[in-house]
Amino acid sequence: MTAGRRETQAGTETPETEFIRRSRAYLTGEYLPKILACLDRLEYEDIWWRPGPGSNSVGNLVLHLAGNVRQWVVAGIGGLEDIRDRDVEFQATGGPSAEELGAHLRATLELVEEVLGALEPERLSEARTVQGLDTTVLGALYHVVEHFSGHTAQISWITKMRTGEDLGFYAIDPDGRVHTTWREVESRSENQ
Repeated sequence: MTAGRRETQAGTETPETEFIRRSRAYLTGEYLPKILACLDRLEYEDIWWRPGPGSNSVGNLVLHLAGNVRQWVVAGIGGLEDIRDRDVEFQATGGPSAEELGAHLRATLELVEEVLGALEPERLSEARTVQGLDTTVLGALYHVVEHFSGHTAQISWITKMRTGEDLGFYAIDPDGRVHTTWREVESRSENQ
């Protein structure tokens, strides 16, 4: 095996292809299901509740994530039109229901999947300017994944606080290994 390459069932994976694959997996396979599971547990009032005047609601955070990922990946990496209105994401004090927010985020991440599915690893070093910031394709994608992670944690925390429940995203197997359950949690909510 060549240095920097790893064998997978699909063939040889470079660090660049692994970075793209794992970024996609975090966005659509981990963060999205967790956010959808949170939205499913919250009442409308809880979705738009703010901890304080300088804070954001779950609804604001979902709108913000959809706007951010569309701007940075769909427009910034994919070259499609940047239609973001960032101020609106934070100004909303009510609006879409849990179902509408979930559908909006899901549809946005479908566009992200299209862009990242077509992304050639050689393009990771290409220069980009997003929100007036100079970066690369890799830098833009890295930003989006860490940004999504942070807000997913905030949404999870607000959901725990508002419901008083453990979200059940992780369990410990009898042998002591951590078992992730967020896909199971999402599947249970879809079947109810």
